[in-house]
Amino acid sequence: MMLTVDHYAVIGNPVHHSQSPWIHARFAAQTGENLCYTRLCAPLDGCAETIRDFVARGGCGCNITVPFKLDAYALADTLSPRAAAAGAVNTLRVDAGGLYGDNTDGVGLVRDIEGNLGLALAGHRVLLLGAGGAARGALLPLLQAKLAEIVIVNRTAERAAELAHHFAQLAAEVGCQLSGGGEAVARGTFDVVINATASSLTGELPLFDACALGANTLAYDMMYGAQETVFMHYAQRHGASTADGLGMLVEQAAEAFFVWRGVRPESVSVLAELRALLGRK
Repeated sequence: MMLTVDHYAVIGNPVHHSQSPWIHARFAAQTGENLCYTRLCAPLDGCAETIRDFVARGGCGCNITVPFKLDAYALADTLSPRAAAAGAVNTLRVDAGGLYGDNTDGVGLVRDIEGNLGLALAGHRVLLLGAGGAARGALLPLLQAKLAEIVIVNRTAERAAELAHHFAQLAAEVGCQLSGGGEAVARGTFDVVINATASSLTGELPLFDACALGANTLAYDMMYGAQETVFMHYAQRHGASTADGLGMLVEQAAEAFFVWRGVRPESVSVLAELRALLGRK
């Protein structure tokens, strides 16, 4: 049966916990856009088939969450510059020419830090923990924010060094010093420490030197949950201010909404509502 309204979905496995349907319903009500947004749990070996079936039934676009962002990247017919740089896709739009792939995670991160948290990143030093997909997706928008320095640290130092090398030319073009290695690489206090690892999902602390944290440091965890993460508690004990990834979630959703509809929703009130709904400050 063909869908009778503009239909969007978030596709992942698991996906039952996703707040995206609530967020996009609020965006639609706010902007007057006529759309429906649902969750689709794809089999671990069936992401492409799920996306194709959704599109065949009239779907206009979808968000892609773990563990399918690489599958969506491979399936896209065309890519935005930020998706190409990230090597992963979290937003698909159905165009006349096929599937357009984008990545809104990094811009969501930067907008949360600069807009919602009020920290202008230009000229600052950032320590990026992790060298996986989340870190890769964040690097282009972070470099475009005109940072003075980004240091990438990772449990496997070679992966951090490879990621730094991949973005070396862009970093040079924007005048940002970029390096990567193991946790011992980071020396001195940073303005922002971003946890782009999955450690918070298992209640573990990412490996990094505590001297990176100070009274003027923002420790930002891309993860979010009902309680503050282990990383956030650790950073607070070392005098840093902290933030979770809930604002990033809302901001990347707002960017995806703009990619689909050409309308940019107001995100501040939606973030405040979501925090209240989840019982977070």
